[in-house]
Amino acid sequence: MHYLDFEDNIRAVDEHLAQPNLPESEVKRLNNKLKRLIERTYQRLTPWQRTQIARHEDRPHTLDYIRELMPDFFELSGDKVFGDDKAIIAGLAHFHDRTLLVIGHEKGNSTETRMQHNFGMARPEGYRKAIRLMKLAEQFGFPVLTFIDTAGAFPGVDAEARGQGQAIAECIATQVNLKVPIISTIIGEGGSGGAVALAVGNKVLMMENAVYSVISPEGCASILWKDFKYAKHASRVLKLTAKDLLRFHIIDEIIPERLGGAHRFKKEAFQAVDAAILKAIEATDKISPENLVLTRKNKFLQIGQSVSKK
Repeated sequence: MHYLDFEDNIRAVDEHLAQPNLPESEVKRLNNKLKRLIERTYQRLTPWQRTQIARHEDRPHTLDYIRELMPDFFELSGDKVFGDDKAIIAGLAHFHDRTLLVIGHEKGNSTETRMQHNFGMARPEGYRKAIRLMKLAEQFGFPVLTFIDTAGAFPGVDAEARGQGQAIAECIATQVNLKVPIISTIIGEGGSGGAVALAVGNKVLMMENAVYSVISPEGCASILWKDFKYAKHASRVLKLTAKDLLRFHIIDEIIPERLGGAHRFKKEAFQAVDAAILKAIEATDKISPENLVLTRKNKFLQIGQSVSKK
């Protein structure tokens, strides 16, 4: 397991537990100590520490949730204009006996897959693929499920040349007017317009240790203080934690994580996400297509008003 810089005490106990031939009494003592350390550490996380957890390389990504919750997933590819962008995964699947469209950012979990998926940073063809398939889901009446986990849209020259900003704007506009339910779940890092482009949901869920912000803490620090070393301070100023966003009514529900984070307790994370998504889908079941659009529009139009009142 990869350890974060505030987990040194946890690492030491884990390494001790990994030693061979430990007496049963010592194993029990160490496990109790480990549990206390994890609880003490994760009950008082700072915004910067939550940012680190959201980016943890062992944290489950979109494909992990798809494989666990929707094993019959059938991937659909391409924007039918330029090509296929592997930073965004999309396809059809069954979820609790319902057919739906699944779309999500994929960061990858090894050097090879991170390169293949461009670290979850989509180019215009990724968002155009999402637009194409959302319209397909609307045609057949399938709910849309999105997973958000990206530092932001890819900022390269090639992406800009192919209309990055326009693609993101069209993706947002498509979701606003889509006549099927949209359930969006922020599972890790939700950065800038690249994240919002898949997060215009009737229900927006967010994992407890995920983050969601208009810019990364490092980017904010470089603009406001001209120095990356202020990233920790920027993470506090940005109000990017799930609790902050729930208070501002930007998200609808926090999905709890077991103390220690989804990267350590993946099974529990899968179960919590499964239950939260099912509840959200059932809540939109009886809403008419017209009201789905109306309530979605009103939801996002009211966000600025809610934040200003805080």
